[in-house]
Amino acid sequence: MRLSAAAALVLCLLCTAAQALAQTARKPSPYEYRQQDASAPATVGGPDYLERIDSRAQFMQLARVYNPGTALEMPHLIFVIDRRNAGRIYYINTPRHALHEQFVRNQRLLPGMTKATLNAQYRDPQRRFLFGTVSWQRDLPGYTYEFWEGDQLTAALLRQTDQVLHASFRDAIRFKTNSTQHEQLARSVGLPFISQEALLREQRFLPLNTGRAEGRLRIVRTEAQLRDLSPRDIPVLDEVPIALAPIAGLVTQRPSTLLSHVNLLAKGWGIPNVYIRDAQNALRQYDGRWVELDVSNNDYRVTPRTRPARTPSTTAARPIARNLPRPDLSVTTLKPLAALRARDSSHCGVKAANLGALKTALPPAARVPDGFCIPFAYYEATMQRLQIPQRLQDLQGRPGFSTDAGVRRDALASLRTEISNAAPDPAFVRALDSQWKNQLHSAGVFVRSSSNSEDLPGFSGAGLYTTVPNVTRSDALARAVQTVWASVYNFEAYEARSAAGLGQDAVAMAVLVQAAAPSDSSGVMITRDPFDAARRHITYISAKRGLGIRVVEGKRQAEQVMYSTWSKAVQVLSRSAEDTQLVANSAGGVREIPITGSRQVLTDPLIARLAAIGNKTKQTLGGVDQDIEWAVVGDEVLILQSRPYVDGSRN
Repeated sequence: MRLSAAAALVLCLLCTAAQALAQTARKPSPYEYRQQDASAPATVGGPDYLERIDSRAQFMQLARVYNPGTALEMPHLIFVIDRRNAGRIYYINTPRHALHEQFVRNQRLLPGMTKATLNAQYRDPQRRFLFGTVSWQRDLPGYTYEFWEGDQLTAALLRQTDQVLHASFRDAIRFKTNSTQHEQLARSVGLPFISQEALLREQRFLPLNTGRAEGRLRIVRTEAQLRDLSPRDIPVLDEVPIALAPIAGLVTQRPSTLLSHVNLLAKGWGIPNVYIRDAQNALRQYDGRWVELDVSNNDYRVTPRTRPARTPSTTAARPIARNLPRPDLSVTTLKPLAALRARDSSHCGVKAANLGALKTALPPAARVPDGFCIPFAYYEATMQRLQIPQRLQDLQGRPGFSTDAGVRRDALASLRTEISNAAPDPAFVRALDSQWKNQLHSAGVFVRSSSNSEDLPGFSGAGLYTTVPNVTRSDALARAVQTVWASVYNFEAYEARSAAGLGQDAVAMAVLVQAAAPSDSSGVMITRDPFDAARRHITYISAKRGLGIRVVEGKRQAEQVMYSTWSKAVQVLSRSAEDTQLVANSAGGVREIPITGSRQVLTDPLIARLAAIGNKTKQTLGGVDQDIEWAVVGDEVLILQSRPYVDGSRN
């Protein structure tokens, strides 16, 4: 299956049917026909249509080709079946007639077609016409036929289409499903089909973030090699790591969720990020060489380059300095989430403030688990008591600190240990313990970051700071808070802030203590198509069983779906590849257990419900597209975090 540049992850190209409906309904098309993606001669030859396709040459004579000459090349043609004319089929000269509607009008098959009449050809069981597309899938290889995702097919309509196509198309051809409704229909009539998920497994290339970079390409096979990467390296990884310091570009050879922390960081850094099947073998000739990596929506290219005369140090070519939000240190009380609003980000950080606003706005559609914020003032007081600012200044002055990543890594680890192991302030411990017992009734909690250096426009900070899961003991709670404070000096966090031009001495860390949720399933969603900003009616959702840690780690492919509020259709891009899940341990922390039964995580009603909650979250937080962490417990949807979605195309 090949991807369109207009919608890189939407694995079908029924753009013509959708555009026809879009033009009459005056809504954006989910498979919009982009002229730059197609190849058509200035003067289109050949007949208007054929009633049979008996050869590859006849198919290509009528076909329009998306992304010609690239790894995503896909020839396809549209067809119309006239059910009132004994099921007569028209295989249409598609470069000449871009839309089904256009062909029907030009052939005077239905003069005076109105908007309502056209819509009926996608919705009405008694419709006159069936509008579809035939494509050549090079990776299968083979031909498939398909309908627009929102087409309300019936068993009778699908059977008729299959019979007419098999009688008039010489080569083998299979039904391709574009929604879960289509899959269920094909199963109900016993019709063999190829799903989008199956086509995704055949995909050899997926542009997660487009762009161009020069650097040293490195095949990474060990943890030691991963730790040794520099900002000028382009690693080729077997799978997405949990954390990663800034690099020049990224290649992976195993699919993962688009919303893994590393993929979000790549968007924030504005670096090319691409999945290539069997990448380590495909690119091994470039291992250790300086190259240019160019990733577009249509293809990728690796070109050897001359090694620079001198490798820039990590302090060279610093970005323009950016000011972090100034922390308000005047607030010194622990603040319940229910008391927080967006304006409280000045003392509790954006993460906690957003959740406070959502806790009031979302019910009854969804619930934010109860919790409280430890304001910036507590972090600042502890850092001053431990003389951390002076300690950091001393470390930064050490020989090799600014030029040697290994020296920085070791020095920052030492600093984190000092913070984590320091004796906590007794008054703070008493206040923390009292708030936990009185407000949360000593329930297990997740202890999470809410700093002034995350969830910012153009810098999400996803995955940079530490979360301590399922803390269940009073004596462990203060230590967990100090662990989150210490994560300000996680190596990857320090490097990411440097790369973004954020001052290290201006970072402040508030902490969110939130009741743990025994999630049946969890995941992340984006309130628009992450590959096409114009597709605002799309919600992208990824999900796995159990706690949500696995989804944002991205180490195995999650279940991924697209939901359209226009067509009401669900498109499955992948099912979860996990065979285990994480659950809360009664003694604290988490444990791993096998997944039994079906690996399917999401149902269509739940997907539609999540999309509606995502839209309400977006509207509550100022109408800005959101990257939302969610969980499901029983029949209840919980929102665990919402941050502005960082779009790499703006960086």
